[in-house]
Amino acid sequence: MPDRRPDRTVTGERETLLALLQFQRDSFVRKVTGVDEQAAHTSPVASGATLLWLTLHVAFAEQIWVVRSFAGREMLPAPDESTCTLADALAHCAQVRAMVDEIVAAAPSLDAVCGHTPDGVPANLRWVLMHLLEEIARHAGHADILRELIDGETGR
Repeated sequence: MPDRRPDRTVTGERETLLALLQFQRDSFVRKVTGVDEQAAHTSPVASGATLLWLTLHVAFAEQIWVVRSFAGREMLPAPDESTCTLADALAHCAQVRAMVDEIVAAAPSLDAVCGHTPDGVPANLRWVLMHLLEEIARHAGHADILRELIDGETGR
């Protein structure tokens, strides 16, 4: 996988955060795309983490923080990890991301506060987006390591 870089010419705080978030989302998807289905369900590490689990987890993180905590909406049901394919998990991620992007675009301000955060501590949308940026980047790194252990593929 060739390394890529996010666009550095985006203007506006919201647009910059969303561009960086999209870059990390795309990086994550590139890391799991093309892996053998059996390998996506198999963990090469002691923790038991799999590419399939990471894919579902990233979608859950976006939903819990933006869909449920910020917007107060019902979350989309996730596919059952024991029976879904990687394609199912990636399709779920795409649905979640579209919902998240719609919510963020409609938010009046990055200063808007989440109604119900997972830990009960107030957070504004700016913090939520930065947290998701960190969360997805961290898990993209995990996926990169898993992928390298599975078939030697690396890169952003």
